[in-house]
Amino acid sequence: MAGLCSRVIRAGPLFSEHLCPLKALSQGPLRAPFIPYKQEQSSRWAPLRPYHSLPRRPPSAFRKLQTPTSRKASGTTKFNVPPSAEYVARPAGVCTMMRLPYQETALGLDAAFIGVPLDTGTSNRPGARFGPRHIRGESSMVRRYNISTGAAPFESLMVADIGDVNVNLYDLKDSCRRIREAYQKIMAAGCIPLTLGGDHTITYPILQAVAEKHGPVGLVHVDAHTDTGDTALGEKIYHGTPFRRCVDEGLLDCKRVVQIGIRGSSYSANPYDFCREQGFRVVLAEDCWFKSLVPLMSEVRHQMGDGPVYISFDIDGLDPSFAPGTGTPEIAGLTTSQALEIIRGCRGLSVVGCDLVEVAPVYDQTGNTALTGANLLFEMLCVLPKVKVY
Repeated sequence: MAGLCSRVIRAGPLFSEHLCPLKALSQGPLRAPFIPYKQEQSSRWAPLRPYHSLPRRPPSAFRKLQTPTSRKASGTTKFNVPPSAEYVARPAGVCTMMRLPYQETALGLDAAFIGVPLDTGTSNRPGARFGPRHIRGESSMVRRYNISTGAAPFESLMVADIGDVNVNLYDLKDSCRRIREAYQKIMAAGCIPLTLGGDHTITYPILQAVAEKHGPVGLVHVDAHTDTGDTALGEKIYHGTPFRRCVDEGLLDCKRVVQIGIRGSSYSANPYDFCREQGFRVVLAEDCWFKSLVPLMSEVRHQMGDGPVYISFDIDGLDPSFAPGTGTPEIAGLTTSQALEIIRGCRGLSVVGCDLVEVAPVYDQTGNTALTGANLLFEMLCVLPKVKVY
C-alpha cells in the first residue's frame, strides 16, 4: 500500500536540500491507507490494479494544486481547500496538515504549513520531534471555516503543506543552519510560514530568516518560560535560549515583544530582569488567572502597531490539564479559551510568521495535546493578513 500512495501522489525533488519529500513525510504510524478513487465513467469503485498500471494522477478529492501560472492563464482564483469528511473519510489519504494538498515548494503560496521535527535542544523530556507528525494526524478534525470568528482562510489564501525540514538529529548547530536556509527560500517566495515544531530551539533560526526579509520583528510569545537563558552546560543554543540569541543578533524589535503565561520556579531571584531590561512586556500566568485576556490583547495590538509581528506559541504555556504532552510542563497555566483570545486578538496585526512548538505526543496518549496544537495553528492561519471574514 505504501507503493500505491507514493505512486499516486509522487514525491518529486526536494523543496530544498533540507526538506523531506512527500514519500518521507508519509512514513509512520499516522499514514493512512489510500482508498482507490471512483472512475470517471463508472459508478463502481475502481479495483486495485498492479503497481505498474496505476494512474499517474491523484483522486478528484485530492485535486492537483493550481499553480500561479495556471490560475493566471485561466483567469480564476481557485484555492486549495481541505476535503470534507462528508465525502472523504478522515483516515484516508496521505497525512498532511488539515489534509491539504502537498506541494514541494512555497512558490505560488500565500501561506504554508511546514514541520520541523527537532528535539535535540530539549533540556528535560524529549519527544517533540514527533510533534509535526501527530499534529498533522489530529488536524483531520479541523474544518475549513472558523465559525466563531467568521474567518474563511481557504477562500482568501493559497495554502498547502510543504513537508518537513530535513534536520540533523546529531548536530544542533547544523540543524539550525538547515532550518535557516529552508526558511530563507520560503520567505523569498513571499509565503508566510506556519510551523509545526519541534522544540523551541527552532524559533531562533526561523527568526533569522524572517528578520533577514522584514527587519527586526515584534513578537507575541506564549510560554511558561521566557527562553532567554544564556548558556546551559556551556552551550548557547538550546530550547531555553532562542530569544536571548535573537536579542544578541538584533532580530527582535524589543519594545514590541510581549511574553504571556510565564510561570514556574527559577534558578535566580529575579529571573525576568533580562527581559524587562530589553523592554519586553512580561505577563505572568498569575496575572491571567480567572479573567478574559481580551483587554490585554487590545493593549498588545496597540503595542505592536503596524510593524511586522511573529507569533510563537509554546504548548507548555497552557496548563498541563489541557496539554500534558510536552517536555517541560508547569502547573497553573493558561486555559485553551485564553489561548484562543490571545491568537484571535492578533487579528489586524501584520503577522509574518507563526509557530506552534514543544508538542511531545508520547506523554499524552489521548492525542489531545496534538489536537489542541492543530486547532491553534488553524487559528493562527485565520488571523493572517488578507483572510476574509464573513
